[in-house]
Amino acid sequence: MSDEIHIHETGADSRFAGGFLTIDLSALVANYRALARTSRPARTAAVVKADAYGLGTVPVVKALVKAGCEDFFVALPEEGVAVRQIAPKARIFVLGGLFGSEAAPIYGEHGMIPVLNSLAEIATWEAFCGDEGARHPCAIHVDTGMNRLGLSAADVAAFTDDNSLTGAIQPILVMSHLACADDRGQPMNHRQLGAFRGLLPAFGKVEASLANSAGIVLGHDYHFDLTRPGIALYGGSPNGRVDMEPVVTASARIVQIRLAAAGEFASYGAGTRLARDTIIAVAGVGYADGFHRSASGAGVVMRGDGSPGGHGFVNGARVPILGRITMDTTLFDVTDLGEDAVSRGDLIELFGPNIPIDEASATAGTIAYELLTGIGRRYHRSYVSREPAS
Repeated sequence: MSDEIHIHETGADSRFAGGFLTIDLSALVANYRALARTSRPARTAAVVKADAYGLGTVPVVKALVKAGCEDFFVALPEEGVAVRQIAPKARIFVLGGLFGSEAAPIYGEHGMIPVLNSLAEIATWEAFCGDEGARHPCAIHVDTGMNRLGLSAADVAAFTDDNSLTGAIQPILVMSHLACADDRGQPMNHRQLGAFRGLLPAFGKVEASLANSAGIVLGHDYHFDLTRPGIALYGGSPNGRVDMEPVVTASARIVQIRLAAAGEFASYGAGTRLARDTIIAVAGVGYADGFHRSASGAGVVMRGDGSPGGHGFVNGARVPILGRITMDTTLFDVTDLGEDAVSRGDLIELFGPNIPIDEASATAGTIAYELLTGIGRRYHRSYVSREPAS
């Protein structure tokens, strides 16, 4: 039985856009299911904060709900409200906790679960819940060595002593976050695992969650009851060795083909002097679109060590970025493809199946998380999904 391809388009008008994003929701679902299989018997949530890592909360959450996901993590309450509109039966955990007493009612109104990160937040939640703690569940974040958010061991002792008397707070989940899970050999992983295990008995029979994307790959010892993949859902490698299906393809429209002579310069700062007669393809995206200037071929500080810049993929071949990436345009050297191989209006892949997102981000001196969440608004977006034909 063949598959039906469904396409939903949004964003900039395709007739005028310089950049194009294709988001493969079937690949997203395949990644979720693969992570869920690896996590079993633990449940698998989905981290959809920052507008689902820049890919769009609505289509991403819809696809994940259809795939069976019942638990979502966001950073801010307004993100949780957006998820609730799409996932009426899901558990929605808000990682940012409570900013103050005025923030508490929105959790009750939309049935969201705050992740409480301090004794002060716990006190705020307790005051909001009153005698109805069971109606307003929460999660507790404990710090196991990252020193970012969460209760210290001393805080845990103080909370369990106080709460055992009143029972006002009803945590349904205790969680912590791994700092070095992408490095399997890092001793910090084992130290955090031990610290987490040591704190759990204070909370009794409550679900536990420690593993992010890379934590899932570390093994079942890290899975506990609920895993929380983020970047791996969207195609980023969780540890640099495990490949996920590419979810996002970013392409740029070639707006001009230029012929430049040997000895001439390319882009700002005259940082690139051409060693040969060069065919230049000018693409219509730049750092205003989230295509980082630091991936430039030359002429920026981070290229001063002689390391190469990024590449594009066009007409079946990889081609290097030439000179500095500018606000709205990026130059590519397409000389080796031959005359007339690339034309105005062609699309050049910036990252996707041929230029992995982890490679594209590394050449810019960053990580896939930043590349995705920094995607600009000027792209035309196509959401593609494949479903069995009826």
